[in-house]
Amino acid sequence: MDKDNKNRQFDRSYLDMAAVWAKNSYCERRQVGAILVKDRMIISDGYNGTPSGFENVCEDENGVTKPYVLHAEANAITKVARSNNSSLGATLYITDSPCMECAKLIIQSGITRVVYARDYRITDGVDLLRRAGIEVEKFE
Repeated sequence: MDKDNKNRQFDRSYLDMAAVWAKNSYCERRQVGAILVKDRMIISDGYNGTPSGFENVCEDENGVTKPYVLHAEANAITKVARSNNSSLGATLYITDSPCMECAKLIIQSGITRVVYARDYRITDGVDLLRRAGIEVEKFE
């Protein structure tokens, strides 16, 4: 197997892991998972949900996402910040393309590549990542 095919195989595996991790989310509207990988080692993970110590309910009584729900990418990035690992040069695998707020965190954390499976309806986060020179790939 050539190197490109092997790398695609790893991309698929990490995206599959992000999809499995998304199932940990208590959110009903959309479950999103993220896996942060550096040198083929998972250094962090995350899924969308409420901050630690809050009730595990993401939507209000009208089905609207509560404003303090953290996105999967934000959870993975803040989790690595509390560890001895560095996200500098890492790849972030996400089930859904990032929003603008998460794109800013991705840029600032030194992540150099983002691979995602599904487009979000708003593309401004992906546009910002590309503008910052971060490699962004939708995995078909």
